[in-house]
Amino acid sequence: MTPALSVLDLVPVRSDQRTGDALAASRSLARVADDLGYTRYWVAEHHNLPAVAATTPPVLIAMLAAATERIRVGSGGVMLPNHAPLVVAEQFALLEAAYPGRIDLGIGRAPGTDMLTRYVLRGGSSQSADDAVARFPEYVDDVRTLMAPEGVEMQVGPRRQPLRATPGAATVPTVWLLGSSDYSARLAADRGLPYVFAHHFAGEGTAEALALYRSSYRPSPDHPEPQTFLTVNAAVAETREEAERLALAQAQMMLALRAGGPLFAQRLVEEAEAVLVPEQEPLLRRMMAKWVVDDAPTARERIAALAAEFGVDEVMVHPVASAYAGTPAHSSPTREATLRHLAGE
Repeated sequence: MTPALSVLDLVPVRSDQRTGDALAASRSLARVADDLGYTRYWVAEHHNLPAVAATTPPVLIAMLAAATERIRVGSGGVMLPNHAPLVVAEQFALLEAAYPGRIDLGIGRAPGTDMLTRYVLRGGSSQSADDAVARFPEYVDDVRTLMAPEGVEMQVGPRRQPLRATPGAATVPTVWLLGSSDYSARLAADRGLPYVFAHHFAGEGTAEALALYRSSYRPSPDHPEPQTFLTVNAAVAETREEAERLALAQAQMMLALRAGGPLFAQRLVEEAEAVLVPEQEPLLRRMMAKWVVDDAPTARERIAALAAEFGVDEVMVHPVASAYAGTPAHSSPTREATLRHLAGE
């Protein structure tokens, strides 16, 4: 069975790009995914990283939904402890009103940033940030309630007052819970919500998290059956050797992130090869072995095999191919090629 395909985009910023260039490249990538029939296009929330421009999912979603015709656009995800639930509900209720039936609200519990930025995001209070994480299940419920057309009524002093995210909601976004541990799997199962495990980031524990989610799932009116898909990093080219060259920069970045080393803008292919340390090659290759890095026919077979292994009918690819020197700054042709190869074009 050939699984449906979707896209996860962190809006990478290469060493030859400004933020505006990275946004233009992602807008073009979304159009390619739309034209190829991909199911959904999600953008992440990360802060204060030199290689990531995806800081504000609602803004990006508005831009990408306006640039496309049919593909679902959403967050993968909004890191809810960083935000007041009402603000998130208002943002996504408006997006759904503007693009009905096309908006996904993926919600995560992690801060998606360093401690300093997390502190600033929560108004200079570490206690507030910790409290928001502890109240995550309550915040998820609040967002869902506020986006509903009827909203909620609350007691304010001597009288009750209505509160809703937008005055005349006709439809609501689909809410997904995201996670890289079993915490969100349990919560999604308990609330009867769709769930996605961050396989592209963790690479381990996926089968266990999905089994827990499915086995403990409590059906809900909107989602009578558990719903999930697989996320995976991918770089696809004419040959496996070229695909490995394209993926090297992302692997180096992930290694630096996990080792706590200095971070940097995404290197071009030639820059990544110039700083390659032989001692690091085994680590980098072990990392890339969990990704889909290959020629087009083999990559499509690998995607189908992963879907069968984890029992999903949709795979969301995070295209991690960097660019060669001389590539126009406003474009990402190797990421676009990855999507085209996987779609069989």
